[in-house]
Order: sequence, then structure tokens, then C-alpha cells
Amino acid sequence: MSNETPFLSIVIPAYNEAKRLPATLASVMGYLAEQNYRSEVIVVDDGSSDATASLAEQVAGVRVLRRDHRGKGFAVRAGALAARGMYVLLCDADLAVPISEWEKLYAQLRMGQDVVIGSREGLGASREGEPWYRHIMGRIFNWIIQSVALKGINDTQCGFKAMSRPVAQDLFRRVRIYGDDAPIVQGAAVTAYDVELLFLARRYGYRICEIPVQWQYGTETKVNVLRDSLRNLRDVLTVRINDVRGRYH
Repeated sequence: MSNETPFLSIVIPAYNEAKRLPATLASVMGYLAEQNYRSEVIVVDDGSSDATASLAEQVAGVRVLRRDHRGKGFAVRAGALAARGMYVLLCDADLAVPISEWEKLYAQLRMGQDVVIGSREGLGASREGEPWYRHIMGRIFNWIIQSVALKGINDTQCGFKAMSRPVAQDLFRRVRIYGDDAPIVQGAAVTAYDVELLFLARRYGYRICEIPVQWQYGTETKVNVLRDSLRNLRDVLTVRINDVRGRYH
């Protein structure tokens, strides 16, 4: 392995993604092959019971981290802390946001923003194939998030986010809900780890910027409406409780 620092680290959390991940990695690696900078791709296998990890290990240039099944937030944290690049890009295994949208986020990082998040809301954003009821649920959840923890951020849950490595290291070392002691979970665990991450970014004075992106709804989504809505609500309330108790000082 070269000791030269990559320009970009792409972190992809994956749980039972044997069907979708190969196409995602092909798109990501194809895009990176056309760039004039060094990069790395880190797939964090979240304790999958299928061939997710072994398939990823067969792709040249992909680094695979195998972790216990503790949920997406834990997997993202593991990848972000392992990243070696100057910049860290977080994206989902279904590549719902095209990898080329990274260029929009990077433009804002170059202008001095610290954390740049893809947003499915606002002028220029597009949401393709999303059922109307899912959109309504998302807006209700965002209203709760803004009321409890993060006023002024219209889309905390889009899985496409970027920051410099020092910022990623600082923030992911501070998270509490899906930190080192996160419990083993059963089944797919879609979480609101993003809320804690962005809450910490705002608390510690990092500049946060939302950028409208293209987004495609995945027909094979792992979201369980009732279970994940309750888990996400718990995560948001936990952020506020942690703050009141001084756990973020």
C-alpha cells in the first residue's frame, strides 16, 4: 500500500447489499478512474449475513472493514475514522445520489465550508421515484428534528455528506449514540446518526452547508416504516437528552 495520502476517501456502509453493491462499486470506481487524484474506497460491512463483504473484497482498490452488526451509524463511524484521505465522502450502498454529485460538495468545501450535506430539498434538488407517503413522513420527521435539535437544516437524512478528514475525525470521536459501545442489533438498522453528527458539528462551531442533489428512491429500501421511525425518534430525543446532561462537553 502506498504511503501517499489519498485526496478523497469514500466510505460506504453496507448491510446485506450483495445485490446492489457490485453495481455501486462499478460506478464509483469508474468515476474515480477518470479523476486526476488519488483516492480510496472503504466498504464497511455491518455484519452482513450474505456475500456483501466477500464481493467487495474482490474489487481491486476497495478496502473492506468487517464489523459486528451494530447499525448504519456504527458502520459509518468506523469507516470515517479509518479514512486516510484529505476529504471524506459518505454515501449509501445503493448510490441513491450519483457519485458525480461529490463535485458540488467539494466546491463548497473549497470555499471554506466544514461539513457539506447533500439535500433532497430546495431549488435544484430532485427526488425520483419516491412514494408520496414516504415524502410526507420525511417532512414530518424533519419538522421534529428542527423542533428538537437542528433548526434550519431541511434534510439531515440524505446519506451523501462530505467533510475534511480532521473534521470527520473530531466529530466521529465525539458521537455517543453509535460509538464504541453501540449494542448488537437484529435486522436492518436505519438510524438517525446524522442528527447527532450535525448537532455536534453545530455545537463545535463547524460551518454546515446544504447542497441540493439528485436522488433516486431505492425500490429495495431496507426501511421498516414503524420500527425505524421509532428508532429514529429515539435517536433525536437522545441527542437532546445527552446535550442537557452535558455529555457533549
